Amino acid sequence: MIDITSEVKEEVRISGVREGVCIISTRHTTAGVIVNENENGLREDILNMLERLVPQGAGYRHDRIDNNADSHLKAILLGSSEALPIVKGELELGTWQSIFFAEMDGPRNRAVNLTILKTE
Repeated sequence: MIDITSEVKEEVRISGVREGVCIISTRHTTAGVIVNENENGLREDILNMLERLVPQGAGYRHDRIDNNADSHLKAILLGSSEALPIVKGELELGTWQSIFFAEMDGPRNRAVNLTILKTE
């Protein structure tokens, strides 16, 4: 789980958008984007929960091809995008909220896409 909050905030700042929406997404099918608290124990809890729900090597059909079905299924549970409001030129995040790129099949070279929509 990679905290990308500061990078996203910087891109919003550079955009100059004062009021709008920032959509953070990934086009990878074995990774996700989530918003949650940036605390080491919680990050471990999230990964442990995903492993309990979707254990590696549980006889998934896709494993016959790429041996990474669990990564795809975990990414489905996380989701591939988050939409966050931009208010007065800043991302509106809760006190404890951070934005994470969650890699389920890596390390690999990955990309995160930002779409910044102006609503003013």
